[in-house]
Amino acid sequence: MEQGLDVSTPGRTREVLKRHGLHLKKSLGQNFLVERRILERIVEAADLRPDKGVLEIGPGIGALTQQLARRAGRVVAVEIDHRLLPALEETLRGFGHIRVIHGDILKLPLRELWGDWFDPSMPVSVVANLPYYITTPIIMKLLEEKLPLDLIVIMVQKEVAERLAAAPGGKQYGSLSIAVQYYCEPELVTIVPHSVFVPPPNVDSAVIRLKLRRSPPVEVPDEGLFFQVVQACFAQRRKTLANNLLNSRFFAKEDRGVVEDILERAGIEPSRRGESLSMEDFARLCRHIFPRL
Repeated sequence: MEQGLDVSTPGRTREVLKRHGLHLKKSLGQNFLVERRILERIVEAADLRPDKGVLEIGPGIGALTQQLARRAGRVVAVEIDHRLLPALEETLRGFGHIRVIHGDILKLPLRELWGDWFDPSMPVSVVANLPYYITTPIIMKLLEEKLPLDLIVIMVQKEVAERLAAAPGGKQYGSLSIAVQYYCEPELVTIVPHSVFVPPPNVDSAVIRLKLRRSPPVEVPDEGLFFQVVQACFAQRRKTLANNLLNSRFFAKEDRGVVEDILERAGIEPSRRGESLSMEDFARLCRHIFPRL
């Protein structure tokens, strides 16, 4: 069967949108990439082969989906907007190894999806052009569910990509940086100017590749506690670690001496701020807080 019309150009994207009477929703972050070169960079970063699968989140009208299908052995695309399904049926015609699922990725039982659509031995990458307003919840769902993933390749707002890959000491470094780097090794692939989208958003984007770690880079007594400690230390960035911890659920207001003692035993000056701590510093602090709970 002949494959659907390639929609990786502005003209063809607008043609499909017009034919299906589609008006894009800002509330869903619908900005469609129409630059073939960048689509190819995304596919290359996902390291796809005929024996690999890919989960795409938010296929839109299928420009990236088409490129993924030319490399991968199985493509499962999850689209939340039912209005786009007829357009996807047109643009993905002839690709027998693509399955489009209408649903909200944050509500879908992903482990069941894996069992239904991917062979147990098949390596799977996630590829997505993520809406800015929901980037963090999607990333954390993918990581916290500990899915049998190989890679995550996502296009996000440039500022978010910088936060994901940030090192200690900078203003971009925060709890999201640590959460993602606990599970993954981030690598910035390319910057994507806002001009290559239909319609163009107000800011530039970036493609970032997250390679899943086989094991975390630090040892912690409890993952949930570790992330809570990290979030507490960044609760108010201008405050010292001691003051942020005193305002957290772990300590009472009168526990300043206890907090300062724990920090000093962890080898961390109470006057430091969260952005100055490495992941190992946070892990060491967590190990000293854990016995109190």
